[in-house]
Amino acid sequence: MSRPRVLSGVQPTGSLHLGNWLGAIRNWVALQDSHDTFFCVVDLHAITVPHDPQRLAADTRSTAALYLACGIDPARSTVFVQSHVPAHSELCWLLNCITPLNWLERMIQFKEKAVKQGDQVSVGLLDYPVLMAADILLYDADLVPVGEDQKQHLELARDIAQQRVNARFGPRDADGEVIPVLKVPEPLILKEGARVMSLADGRNKMSKSDPNEGSRINLLDPPELITKKVKRAKTDPVMGLEFGNPERPETDNLLGLYALLSGKGRDAAASECAAMGWGTFKPLLAEALVEALRPIQARHAELSADPAELDRVLSSGRERASAVAEATLGRTRAALGFLPASDRAAQA
Repeated sequence: MSRPRVLSGVQPTGSLHLGNWLGAIRNWVALQDSHDTFFCVVDLHAITVPHDPQRLAADTRSTAALYLACGIDPARSTVFVQSHVPAHSELCWLLNCITPLNWLERMIQFKEKAVKQGDQVSVGLLDYPVLMAADILLYDADLVPVGEDQKQHLELARDIAQQRVNARFGPRDADGEVIPVLKVPEPLILKEGARVMSLADGRNKMSKSDPNEGSRINLLDPPELITKKVKRAKTDPVMGLEFGNPERPETDNLLGLYALLSGKGRDAAASECAAMGWGTFKPLLAEALVEALRPIQARHAELSADPAELDRVLSSGRERASAVAEATLGRTRAALGFLPASDRAAQA
């Protein structure tokens, strides 16, 4: 019996941070044991907002290297770059043409980002969820790991597959039942460590787009910078650390990080730090962070020093991803009525 397939990815904009690792990539590593895993660097999504073309390729390579450094095994997972598989762009266009505009205009993330960008907002930003739907649907994904902020986008992908493609264009069997063209994926909600909050504001998620560098721990931050950021992290004047107090969001976040990264778990960490002052706790957290990231940084340095090996991994991943994606794209093209390429060539 085949294993359920999982598809996920991260943008190569900026450095991957602690939230990306604990909230996503660390869980991906565990999924390799039980699922057929596809992980891509979603560089096409990265240009839906203003970007630096001088950094995009290097950031894409660095992000792929971090996937591997964090434990993604190319022998067990398909690791590839989104733009290396042209089917993403073609399926996105096909889905664009059958997705109602008002479905996109109600997307919460578009509304929030459009306000920030003003007159600079692009069609690509509006269309981001359709490209994300194409990413997911191309690989017949059974499950998609999503946080709360991405659930609406996954629901859109499900609606496009079910209502706009399968119901309208799916062929029917002898009993008149629709044969699905696209698989409708389910969300995979991973709870532990799924929300790592900002070091500057415990009520907001840690984010690559936050202009305050001190708000996040990047996976490649050197030990001295990690220690400096932890020392400056926002706290409160209350002695002792605890979980579950809504009036102390920073305490909940920092103690949660210590519990995860030290390996002690929430109960033991809460007991250890119940009467501890911040001056004693912050060096403990900094040490736990440095030690947790040390093997990731060492492996990333090895991969960066051997670009041929990373190229080999991404080339192999592209081939495996393309084989699956082209089959899905072919079904979709046929369902929408396009002339097959062989017929076009014969008539030319």
